[in-house]
Amino acid sequence: MYTINRTATTEMEVTSIRLERELKEKLKELAGNQGYQALIRDVLWNYVQQKSGDYPQLNRSDIRATMSAVAQQEERCMLTGAIIQPQQPMLLGLTTHGEIVPLSVDSVAH
Repeated sequence: MYTINRTATTEMEVTSIRLERELKEKLKELAGNQGYQALIRDVLWNYVQQKSGDYPQLNRSDIRATMSAVAQQEERCMLTGAIIQPQQPMLLGLTTHGEIVPLSVDSVAH
């Protein structure tokens, strides 16, 4: 998940959400020092970006390694923004943040 710096918490609106106790505990475990509320915000922003097509693009220097793959659904290259169609060859890129992101085959060509 690609973390994006957002508004300071003092400028955010307070929203109440009901979560199962087990879900909240799992979120706390996954969040570590980040805090589970920040993790929830990151998850929600990533969902909104994915659904809206407003993806944060990465730089080539953000990619540590790539591996070949075949798209199983429509994807968007995180370097170029190009659409990758289902059943089209693609790459999965490991970022410096430890995320795995979709990449078009020609996006990392030398």
